[in-house]
Amino acid sequence: MNFDDFHKWVYRELGINLASYKPTQLNRRIDSLMSRIGVKSLEEYTKLIKTNYEERQRFLDFITINVTEFFRNPELFNELEGLLKEKVNKEKRPLKIWSAACSIGCEPYTLAMILKEINPSYKHKILATDIDSTILAKAKAGVYTNVEMKNVKKNIMDKYFTKQETKYLISPEIKSLVTFKKHDLILDRYESDFDLIVCRNVVIYFKNEVKAEIFKNFSKALRPGGLLFVGATESIYNYKEYDFSKASTFIYRKV
Repeated sequence: MNFDDFHKWVYRELGINLASYKPTQLNRRIDSLMSRIGVKSLEEYTKLIKTNYEERQRFLDFITINVTEFFRNPELFNELEGLLKEKVNKEKRPLKIWSAACSIGCEPYTLAMILKEINPSYKHKILATDIDSTILAKAKAGVYTNVEMKNVKKNIMDKYFTKQETKYLISPEIKSLVTFKKHDLILDRYESDFDLIVCRNVVIYFKNEVKAEIFKNFSKALRPGGLLFVGATESIYNYKEYDFSKASTFIYRKV
């Protein structure tokens, strides 16, 4: 079995389209995971994923890149907060927001806390999606460790978290603003009329044509004047092609 065969098997059996990822990077990651668990061939690895739930889950977590924390790149979230404050004050209504590829929920909950600080009287609607059901279950639970909490200021921590031994539990008030749903950025339909879409550190792993399609779909899903916030390594150099203008370094506005 070669990597092409393995990618087809993953798509058929697990519903994840690895053909959309950059192949060299992806295959290096799979090789690294296999050697870490002592598997010698793709045939052997296929059998293991098929029969061992834990290894299958480890593979899915590894491939779908679930590195996350609250207020990741705090200076960029400060810029976003300024733009959101402007938008809320100008439009005087709750916002509709999408946190795409949300992983364990740090990002959508960060957005909920920012919006609560801007204007606590509005009940904003935050949709948070990911391809991985297990990760979404963790996000819904809203239980975190010191690793995810390192950028959270003390006043925000005291206000929106309860500490239980070494864990931090997000408050029901913040939880109530976020709806979690399974969604594949490549295969599934996008909702529309968003005021903000946040998708960070994900499209960097996709091939250019797939990336272009995702940005086109994001643009269609935003209201005029809506914002797209991408990761700190994901500048969109041809942003005008997707009807965007630059609102900030990694934040784009739908024209």
